[in-house]
Amino acid sequence: MKGIILAGGSATRLYPVTLAVSKQMLPVYDKPMIYYPLSTLMMSGIREVLIISTPVHLPAFKNLLGDGSRFGMKLEYKVQEKPVGLADAFILGEDFIGNDNVALILGDNMIYGSRVERVLKAASNLKEGGIIFGYQVADPTSYGVVEIDKTGKALSIEEKPENPKSHFAVPGIYFYDNEVVKIAKSIEPSERGELEITDVNKVYMEKGKLQVIPLGNGYAWFDTGSADRLSDASDYVKAIELRQGTQIACLEEIAYRNEWISKEALMVEAEKYKKTEYGKYLKRIAEQDYKQYKEIFEGDLFNAN
Repeated sequence: MKGIILAGGSATRLYPVTLAVSKQMLPVYDKPMIYYPLSTLMMSGIREVLIISTPVHLPAFKNLLGDGSRFGMKLEYKVQEKPVGLADAFILGEDFIGNDNVALILGDNMIYGSRVERVLKAASNLKEGGIIFGYQVADPTSYGVVEIDKTGKALSIEEKPENPKSHFAVPGIYFYDNEVVKIAKSIEPSERGELEITDVNKVYMEKGKLQVIPLGNGYAWFDTGSADRLSDASDYVKAIELRQGTQIACLEEIAYRNEWISKEALMVEAEKYKKTEYGKYLKRIAEQDYKQYKEIFEGDLFNAN
């Protein structure tokens, strides 16, 4: 499976700060925002990622992340001249996707939780159809809302409904089979002139091929597209990192845990950041007994229902 990060748009909800910089380059506590969706794809086991952004902002992402080799990955880049809807990502990324399945994540989305890696890897192993997530919110009228049955199949999907049929909002991460490219090309623009991801999901739903994974207690999801939500996400990351002495969305650590880079490569990255707490953390990770760590945290010891 391949991955796409859609990091375009004008981010008018964050004006005036985004008049000068891409929203996805803003800090969420101690890291650029784009680290969080990229880390989500990495935790899904995805090593080939296409980053789509505007002509103005794309060079900054290339400068920040390069070709991905220092993370054991392959990163490519594509310009989106103007925002015409989320589903446009599959049309722009058609050559990149090729014959593979694909995951799309929005550049301002962050998902975190104790078992999130297992959930993401299960989603990335889909054989047919699409997989989306459902996250319970108090006020679903501001989101895309999905109604599900007892088996996890989607029954209805609505965009910002006045009378929601459920409290499950749809986070901005989606897993699809290769059929998604054809579907994206077939849908018509909405009233606002965009190719809506909701319409893509409806096609899969009408075929009975859209599965929903509910994210219950123990998971956090943030859409950091407004000043308040960006601040909330930063506060959350700060609290977790300072209390636990760990790092959220540490790309080098995830690459090392995935065995995409060696301990020596991790130490090179640690040396680069040696004057920061981030660098000290990477050094500590490199010096841990990784196999023992993996057995403890990926085994069944703490996973009783």
